Amino acid sequence: MACQTYSLLVLSALMIYSGWFGNCLKLLQLQTEIDKLKADFNSSNSDVAEGGPIFTDKLKTFTERNEKRIILSQILSIYLKMLEKTDNSKAHVKHISEELYTLKDSLRDGTEKMKYLMDLEKIQMGDLKVQRKAVNELFSVLQKLTESSSPPKTKRSQFQRRCRC
Repeated sequence: MACQTYSLLVLSALMIYSGWFGNCLKLLQLQTEIDKLKADFNSSNSDVAEGGPIFTDKLKTFTERNEKRIILSQILSIYLKMLEKTDNSKAHVKHISEELYTLKDSLRDGTEKMKYLMDLEKIQMGDLKVQRKAVNELFSVLQKLTESSSPPKTKRSQFQRRCRC
């Protein structure tokens, strides 16, 4: 039962953050098809509960909408890879895959951002030329960081500054 709740939670989060979640009936239809998929995978085994959930615990650490979209786009990709290896001749597997591909299209920006983050990991910081370029950009990076971390000014305070007569 806990596994069913986690699956529904992840799917609901995917739908909400993609802007696709407008119809509860669609989610309920998918839930019945997911139940069939669970039967295919025999996910009611006792070992499924060991170690806790795979995805939903990690989602709790991300609070901003854009952060969640990036993470959810990656989770969605993992589900799609998993479904590619299953029997797509079954109607419920095919329908779930189609819906997930629709969601993936709406989360395309999250996928691109995740690829960028992965590319950052590949930068060869041991290369002297790369280090020089990085040092040249350091002030700009710090400037952007301080801009994004400073609290936004409210309209009220801006109005008060303009109206000093």
